[in-house]
Amino acid sequence: MKFVSYNIQYGIGQDGRFDPARIAESMRDADVIALQEVTRGYSRNDYADLVEIMSALFPDYFAAFGPACDVLVDHQIVDGRLRERRFQFGNMVLSRYPIRASRNLLLPRKRTFDKLNLQRGALETVIDAPGGALRVYSVHLDHVSPDERLAQIDFLKDRACHYVDEGGPLTGAIEFAISDLPVPADFLIMGDFNMEPESPEYIAMVGRNDAYYGRAPRAGYPTDAEAHLRSRPSDGYSWISEDQSRRMHLDYCFVSGGLVHRLKACRVDNSADGSDHFPVWVEIAET
Repeated sequence: MKFVSYNIQYGIGQDGRFDPARIAESMRDADVIALQEVTRGYSRNDYADLVEIMSALFPDYFAAFGPACDVLVDHQIVDGRLRERRFQFGNMVLSRYPIRASRNLLLPRKRTFDKLNLQRGALETVIDAPGGALRVYSVHLDHVSPDERLAQIDFLKDRACHYVDEGGPLTGAIEFAISDLPVPADFLIMGDFNMEPESPEYIAMVGRNDAYYGRAPRAGYPTDAEAHLRSRPSDGYSWISEDQSRRMHLDYCFVSGGLVHRLKACRVDNSADGSDHFPVWVEIAET
């Protein structure tokens, strides 16, 4: 199974052009897609509905969207009815396999006074994959404060690692005439973490590196797929600044301990040009 995570920057590429179709083409082989910076009602891309656009570009995929930020832009009366235009900013998951359930997890945040700080979220989905149900999270952490990212990682790990105890979005579903949902222990957490390898936030996510044993997969600490497979180049990057002067590795796929033995490959596609970020691909065996 092929998974990909891509911060699509509102559909705007390194050349300043809004072109969702080229973004879709760069992900065409994926079975499951995690997107970040998906917007509705944003002036920079002429108020495009990227949820509808991306769904239309993958017409046979299941889709879920979680707007972490939702604010009123303007409104008017049309044919006697109030019409709102709202700015929505969030995460999306597209899947070749059924998305049985989803939750929009709002991550901790604190107000800033002179820097942009949007509400951030993690879209949690339960997917009926061929090898058995698993969870896929599309995540976008704060870009300004390491302290905020640490709090967000703590919250995210708590939700992901205690999912079975919590039971996800719904248990006892028979009362709603819905079949009971799977409660999978295994998960992939994919997205833009706005942190670099071996930063304090990264260590909080995966644990400290032992001088002899490295990072052995263990409960409570998701595993960085690319690092585990030793496929990250020393000069690897997943984001490039607008003026091309800075390159940083900010995007990751982390997997639960039960999926580590199924990892086959992980890479960043630095040939994609549909955003200021680059897609991160991970492949796992079906069973």
